Amino acid sequence: MMDEYDVVVLGGGAAGLNGALMLARSRRTVLVIDAGSPRNAPAEGVHGLLGHDGIPPAELVERGRAEVRSYGGQVVTGEVVAAARDADGFRLTLADGGSVRARRLLVATGLVDELPDVPGLQERWGRDVVHCPYCHGWEVRDRAIAVLASGPNSVHQALLFSQLSSDVVFLRHRAPEPSAEEAALLAARGVRVVDGVVTDVLVEDDRMTGVRLADDTVVPCGAIAVATLMKARTDALADLGLKAVPHPSGIGEHITADPSGQTEVPGVWAAGNVTDMTAQVGASAAAGATAGARINYDLILEDAERQRSTLK
Repeated sequence: MMDEYDVVVLGGGAAGLNGALMLARSRRTVLVIDAGSPRNAPAEGVHGLLGHDGIPPAELVERGRAEVRSYGGQVVTGEVVAAARDADGFRLTLADGGSVRARRLLVATGLVDELPDVPGLQERWGRDVVHCPYCHGWEVRDRAIAVLASGPNSVHQALLFSQLSSDVVFLRHRAPEPSAEEAALLAARGVRVVDGVVTDVLVEDDRMTGVRLADDTVVPCGAIAVATLMKARTDALADLGLKAVPHPSGIGEHITADPSGQTEVPGVWAAGNVTDMTAQVGASAAAGATAGARINYDLILEDAERQRSTLK
């Protein structure tokens, strides 16, 4: 690592790496610091990504790292624990005690999924406990799918999964009853509403077989769709004034940014799930590319102003 870079990218997933790729191709000195804990690590494959459908998440990351490095960008494993203003840039402190300076920051640290407190869900997460019909719906198609009501969009989720299976039940769990309009939509799609608190996930021979309710009723299913509470990874950036705020939809907390990724903190951009919580890998990569291009232009304008001042 050098002491200073044009841009330091926090997070080495699709958004961070694609942003770094754009910057490195623009002949910027760029460093990607990746903690190595991607959100999609439990998944067997990345889906819905044109030309790469089904690629293992780790393989996609390795390809991206190699591309960034081929243009002179650097990628290291590490974790930023603090960030502070430093003259006209930023000083980042790493968990190993080192530090690095950057003129601009691209935050692509992603988010953490918090699952409902139901025994067995976490152990099956990314396998037969899923959240996104577009990411993993095909893989559980035609199974008996139970949608666990756990967020403001759970009815919406149930309607989406009804396109993938004719056997979908809506587990109300601790949620309020669906509204009349919601109930009518669920009924029209053949989704049965089941009352009762879910107390356990049932598994036999490493295969999900159903869920148990508080009254000992067993609801058979081969997959569970669940809406997680999503929280952006931003703790290290609090001293910059960059804090996660509640998302308007109620699905969690994110960093707000404009369409280019620019945040309310001058010199800091954000891309991927840290700001767009429902973005799939393709959308996150595209957002990273957009942010990288805008950061490059912002630096060009700054350099041009400095150069112009020397000519006066």
